[in-house]
Amino acid sequence: MSDQEKQTQIVQNTKKSEAKVLKPAKFQSIKGFYDILPDHTALWFRLEDTARRVLSQYGYKNIRMPLVEPTDLFVRSVGEHTDIVEKEMYAWEDHLNGDHLALRPEGTAGCVRAVVEHNLTYNGPVRLWYSGAMFRHENVQKGRQRQFHQVGVEAFGFDSPQVDAEQIVLLARLWRELGIVDVALQINSIGDAHERTAYRSSLIQYFEQHLDVLDEDAKRRLYTNPLRILDSKNPRMQALCEAAPKLIDSLGEASRAHFDGLCALLDASGVAYLINARLVRGLDYYNRTVFEWVTTKLGAQGTIAGGGRYDALVERLGGNATPACGFGVGLERVFLLMQEYGVSASDAPQVYLVNVGDLAEQQAFKIAELLRNAEIEVVLHAGGGSFKSQMKKADRSQAQFALILGDDEVAQQQVILKPMQASGEQLLCSIDEAIKHLVTHRSQ
Repeated sequence: MSDQEKQTQIVQNTKKSEAKVLKPAKFQSIKGFYDILPDHTALWFRLEDTARRVLSQYGYKNIRMPLVEPTDLFVRSVGEHTDIVEKEMYAWEDHLNGDHLALRPEGTAGCVRAVVEHNLTYNGPVRLWYSGAMFRHENVQKGRQRQFHQVGVEAFGFDSPQVDAEQIVLLARLWRELGIVDVALQINSIGDAHERTAYRSSLIQYFEQHLDVLDEDAKRRLYTNPLRILDSKNPRMQALCEAAPKLIDSLGEASRAHFDGLCALLDASGVAYLINARLVRGLDYYNRTVFEWVTTKLGAQGTIAGGGRYDALVERLGGNATPACGFGVGLERVFLLMQEYGVSASDAPQVYLVNVGDLAEQQAFKIAELLRNAEIEVVLHAGGGSFKSQMKKADRSQAQFALILGDDEVAQQQVILKPMQASGEQLLCSIDEAIKHLVTHRSQ
């Protein structure tokens, strides 16, 4: 190698080294916050579209609330001594104006705030639903993320157990529509406030006799939220919790009648259930009915939906006394269950439009729009390439048909329609005939 060649090589290597040094670092998503990639969005669409359709069948109307709310909204509704408020909520002080704000950790509080603020029950009871991201600083694991998605359902102004039952039956229908089986319904009644106050005292007395068995979480909750001890997942405490006094055994007449009414409606609807006397849910606003749908397919994260009645919350947040009932569905967990049961969905286009040649490339844009006018999903090949390479891309797209256009076809005012995912002969026809064929095939 000559001196000149050596010098050139040194310069080139130096430039490569400088480029490597100056290359910006890649960003990664924050722990617990993740991307939903195109390979999964078709199944997500199926989940979300099915939920929207079922909710519409039951007369629920969509409402959309902000992701950010005043921090005190969640403290007053969810409860100051809950895990959400104490350990999981993303809250901060806005340095621009001093407001105390939080990313919503759940949807009910914001929905109640909107109902009160806009007086949505002025003309009578309302049924509402919403969907979107929620945020909790939790330990990340399968089925539990720090940004997660829920569908929430709330009914305001109904004091009858009919609405409690309606929401449970709605969820049973949703599981059937999604192809999910082997999910179990657990229900309980935690009574009204005065019944829980008396029960709380008896529960504290019981656990005080077994302080040596309580773990640190239980000791922390003993005098602030003793009902949550019953929901402990610590194996060492299961026998203790099982032997604890049961609130359902000391319900007053009204609470008992409400719960019996719910059970009778579920029996009449053919929805199987288990009465779980330890089921309390994790939020302070619940009263009377509480329920969860659970599965054994997701390990520790077995609850895919849960809710109940919260008759005092509207008044607690500044509204008039209004009975209410609702639930939330964890969409990530339902998505995992759909995968577990082999539920599939496809977003493959109906047509991949192959175009080879200058005239064909120009005409392809017009033809693609004609197909879309007929509500046919089309991927238009862009960027040139040989017929063979374009057909490979058409095959990878999983399109039902390849619509092939070359300069000869343009001159003859014809196209070739080739089936890609099923047997059948390709057609040489006009674009109008191709559209009729595609529309007929879509409707079959």
